Formats: sequence, structure tokens, C-alpha cells
Amino acid sequence: MGLLLDSFWRAAAYCLHPRVIALSFLPLAIMVALSLGLGYFYWDGALQWVRAALESSDLMNSVWDWLQGVGAGNLKTVVAPLIVIFAVTPLIVLLSLLVVAALMTPALTRLVAERRFAQLERKHGGSLAMSLAWSLGSTVLALVALVVSLPLWLVPPLILVLPPLIWGWLTYRVMAFDALSDHASRQERRELFRRHRMRLLGIGVLTGYLGAAPSILWASGALFAAAFVILVPVAIWIYTLVFAFSSLWFAHYCLAALAALRAEADASPAAPPLPPAAAAPAPLALADDANFPPG
Repeated sequence: MGLLLDSFWRAAAYCLHPRVIALSFLPLAIMVALSLGLGYFYWDGALQWVRAALESSDLMNSVWDWLQGVGAGNLKTVVAPLIVIFAVTPLIVLLSLLVVAALMTPALTRLVAERRFAQLERKHGGSLAMSLAWSLGSTVLALVALVVSLPLWLVPPLILVLPPLIWGWLTYRVMAFDALSDHASRQERRELFRRHRMRLLGIGVLTGYLGAAPSILWASGALFAAAFVILVPVAIWIYTLVFAFSSLWFAHYCLAALAALRAEADASPAAPPLPPAAAAPAPLALADDANFPPG
């Protein structure tokens, strides 16, 4: 428990580091760049396609007539742009967060290693290909577990337990592997997963619950279209901070546990040397051929 709390407070303090704050604004910068680029090339075409789809719908034509009758006909001009924005924004956000996730975890792990574990030997027990395969396999297992557990979500208490538990398992599998991939050997990583599985799972579940906070702001932005432009970027920034905190918590915990594991191995008494092998009996000397009579 001491290691769990110590790594928690260290991760919270590291969130104030200038490098972490700069990384937290990275998805916003990527989102703005993607939005400007996609808007420059595809905005007019997407807008015309949406307007044509709306005008060809009998239901929407009835809505337009009703709005015109109540004096709100001007809303017709803003519906198509809002539809395009609401449709494209989640895709841009998802792509931005995937890019940040790929860049942030290694950068934050290096930050923790440089500041706290500079003397910790790097044994490179995991490569980029192994990390991708591990993450993909864990994601597939988590999705299968979600699909299988869907009927249980109808039981009111379980819907509050099963999804965070599954996503917490996925978070701990992916982030703990990435935190240890550069410093731990395969044997050390397996031993740490065996010893600390429940605590790592607890970190994953807790950070999964923290990740629900940006979703509230996201839902608020969807409900209040006027605040959408403000609330969604704020939700992205908070989500990135939560992601950074999660990465830092796993990095502090895993590297400290690895250092303790190696210190334990160094402090254990060396195995006594094996006794020397017993000398093999000398072969019997053959009698001289001259002592035997011929043929």
C-alpha cells in the first residue's frame, strides 16, 4: 500500500511539470491543425452534401415549414454546419488522442526514469512490435469480455462495476507493459505482473473512473450547442491530463517495483558452489601383450 500511495502522489505532483503540461495541450494543437486542414479542403463539399440530404427529406421539409411558421426559419441556415461539426469532431478528437497516446506514454516514462531511476539498468525486454501486439491482443480480449458481459449490464449494480473493471484491466495491461518495456527483462516483467497484479488492476480501475469526468463535459457540449466549441476542447484537455496522470502513476509504480525487485535479488545470498565432481576411477592398465603367449 505504501508504494501505491507514494506513486499516486508523485504522479499528481508530476502533472505540474512543464513538460507534462505541454504534452497535455498537444491534442488541442493537433485538433486545431486537423480542423483547419479538413475545413480548407472538404468543408464546402461536406456542407453541400448535407444540405442536399436535408432538402430531399420530406420530414425535414415539414420541419422547415414549421420553423418558418413560428418565425425561426433562419435556423435552417445553421443546421447543416452544426451537423457537419458534430459528425466530424469525434473523429478528429479520437485521432488526436490516439496520436497523443502513442507519444505521451513513452515520453512520460522517460521523464520518470530520468528524474528518479537514472541508475536503473535498461534491459529492453519489450520492443515496439511487442508493445503493439500486446496492446492489440489485450484490446481484443477486453472487447470480447464487454460483449459477453452485456446481458449482465441489465442488473443495476453490475453496470457500475463490470465496464470499469474490464477497462481497468485493459489499462493496466497496456500501460504497465509500456512502463516496463524499456527497463525490465521478460522474466522481470512476468514476475512483477504476478506479484502486483491486483494493485495494478486497482490503478487501472481508479483511473478508468477518473476518465469518466471528461465524458460529462462532452455530454454537456452535445446538449448545449452554444457551449460546444468551449466545452469539448476543455473535455479533451481534462481527458489528456487524466491520461498523463495514469501514465505517470503506472510509470512511478512499475519502475519503483522493478528497482525493489532487483534490490531484493542483489541482497539474496548467493547459491553455494556445487561440490567438485568426483574423480573418475583410473582405467585399468592393460597387461603388456608380451605377457601373453602368442596365438
